[in-house]
Amino acid sequence: MDKGLHFTICVVTAVLLLRESSQAGEENAAEMLAAPKSAFGTDSRGAAEGLPTLTVTTIPEDPYVMVRGAELEGYCMDLLGALAGMLRFQYKVKVVGDGRYGAVAAGGNWTGMIGEVLRREADIAVAPLTVTSAREEVVSFTTPFLQTGIGILLRKDTASQEMSFFHFLSPFSKETWTALLFAYLLTCFCLFLVARLSPCEWNEPKNDENHFTFLNSLWFGAGALALQGATPRPQALSVRVIAVVWWLFTLALLAAYIANFTALLSSGSEQLPIQTFEDLVKQRNLEFGTLEGSSTFYYFKNSKNPTHQMIYEYMEKRREHVLVKTYQEAVQRVMDSNYAFIGESISQDLAAARHCNLIRAPEVIGARGFGIATTQASPWTKPLSIAVLKLHESGDLDYLRNKWWKSSCIQQSRDRWGSLEPRALGGLFLTLGIGLALGVIAALAELSSSSRRTAAHAKKSCCSVFTEEICTRLRIKDTARQNQETSGKANA
Repeated sequence: MDKGLHFTICVVTAVLLLRESSQAGEENAAEMLAAPKSAFGTDSRGAAEGLPTLTVTTIPEDPYVMVRGAELEGYCMDLLGALAGMLRFQYKVKVVGDGRYGAVAAGGNWTGMIGEVLRREADIAVAPLTVTSAREEVVSFTTPFLQTGIGILLRKDTASQEMSFFHFLSPFSKETWTALLFAYLLTCFCLFLVARLSPCEWNEPKNDENHFTFLNSLWFGAGALALQGATPRPQALSVRVIAVVWWLFTLALLAAYIANFTALLSSGSEQLPIQTFEDLVKQRNLEFGTLEGSSTFYYFKNSKNPTHQMIYEYMEKRREHVLVKTYQEAVQRVMDSNYAFIGESISQDLAAARHCNLIRAPEVIGARGFGIATTQASPWTKPLSIAVLKLHESGDLDYLRNKWWKSSCIQQSRDRWGSLEPRALGGLFLTLGIGLALGVIAALAELSSSSRRTAAHAKKSCCSVFTEEICTRLRIKDTARQNQETSGKANA
């Protein structure tokens, strides 16, 4: 009886241990599938688990697929790893033999990745492969994992306009220049007014002439704008308050102007002369082309738009000179010569982010998507489409986009800096206004204190003395007396 019980316990223990080891093996296999694989190989443990192995064809293009030693990495490799983890398959990656995406050759056969999928040399094609009607007739595509269009990649100096004669005014908007002129005149008037009200700026208002005339006040304010000292120098506290606030205002304003003007000079032109494909056709300074045999080339070939037809005819007549073999060659040619590249806008955005002297024209046409190509009878098409949709919904594809499209170039373009609007300098103008108000209040306080002392000494009313002081400093009485004398002489 004891031997039977002991035997039963041993059997149950062995079964439990085998089950735990089997579950651990499955978890390790799932982790192995979720990790990026070798560029030209597979993992034997995945095959030992009985997982299907897919042959994947791709094409090197930054940042989708990039060779790093013996490994491939990039957006498409991360996407492939995520799909393998979701659908539980093993894969081995091969680079397309002829280095092409896929187009119909002269004999009717397909080249590139499309041709390899059709010839069963690969099960799927994971790359920046555009979904087109011609390709859809021979292969099946999944739901697009990335949306794009057709744009124009230019070098900034070849696409720039000549600077206008008044380009130095560009750092500030018209409203800002108007506000600056108003602030200057108001400050100079406050300097003139406060200097006349303050008893510290002259000892004998009836005999002495105040140095802060309106013209001298204008000169003082202009000297501060140029960061130069100007006479007369203020003596009263109230005048000094206004002078200090104006100096701080001009210092901050000049710093903003210099920074913005430097950004404008480094960003090239104020506006690209080539905004659309029609502008590209009209100009004669730049050659333009696209990838040979790409979907972009056939888009213009099949388009009924007159402008697009002109672009196709130009590229067809000069195909030996304007069509390029690879995307890297296209970017290098744009950087080295007077050449405009027509291609996928999303790839051009990456080029513009990594090369500060490149820019993409605003117009984008032919909205399209990148999809995974499979054979038409493939059982993987629908599961892959569903998996791509799940990655869309979970935000994983947005994460991959931000990861691989991260800019290494700090753009200082006009779109980012632009003309400084008054709102951006609102606090600066507010500080100036508060300083002017404090200066006026300080001048009135100084005059009031002086009037009280004079009234106590002369035994007069403080209000009457204060009024007389203001009239004397503003020459109100002298002007009235001169008017009376003039009218009296005229009557005589």
